[in-house]
Amino acid sequence: MDELLRVQALARRYGAATVFENVEFTLRAGEFLAIVGESGVGKSTLLNCLAGLDGWDAGRIVHAGGTDLAALDDAQRALWRRAHVGFVFQAFHVLPHLDVAQNVGLPLLLLDRHDGARVQQMLAAVGLEGLGGRLPQQLSGGQLQRVAIARALVHRPALLLADEPTGNLDPGTAARIMDLLIAQTREHGAALVLVTHSQAAAARADRVLHLTAQGIRPGA
Repeated sequence: MDELLRVQALARRYGAATVFENVEFTLRAGEFLAIVGESGVGKSTLLNCLAGLDGWDAGRIVHAGGTDLAALDDAQRALWRRAHVGFVFQAFHVLPHLDVAQNVGLPLLLLDRHDGARVQQMLAAVGLEGLGGRLPQQLSGGQLQRVAIARALVHRPALLLADEPTGNLDPGTAARIMDLLIAQTREHGAALVLVTHSQAAAARADRVLHLTAQGIRPGA
């Protein structure tokens, strides 16, 4: 498998406080990587760094093709992220004034690649066929997370980042969402980086890394 991402000596600090440092790992195309660690150690911050949503204080993040995120300004990062990254948030972050189909199709719209058939295909794939016209407030938490997964994958990104995607869900729904997330990622050939507190979710990954303030090590 080709290398999709390389993180070298990454550090993030807030003032004099170090969140993490000496973080190094690689990610290959199609790989499912889980990142675990204590609360407050910066797992979500690290995920945001990988997407170019947050800055860092030392080190490098290099994506496929040699794209060094530090060399891009905010506008260039946004354009790069729009084309290459999908993000699934714990809090869903669907837009309440858009219906389900519009929420799912938003990444395609931003890329000027509107494709109604593709949106409907993704809705069917995540079990939301026929619900495209509903508003987010008409859906359950599990359904909203399905919307978020469909939106993150509709433009076929090479990298999917998921931040505690089952944290707000009951165990049964959480297990079904993980089934869906893994199946859809595999189908699209995307690499998946999952930040989680869930041992059950992490156990399904190809590889587990444990983030600490001093760096990163293989998970148990």
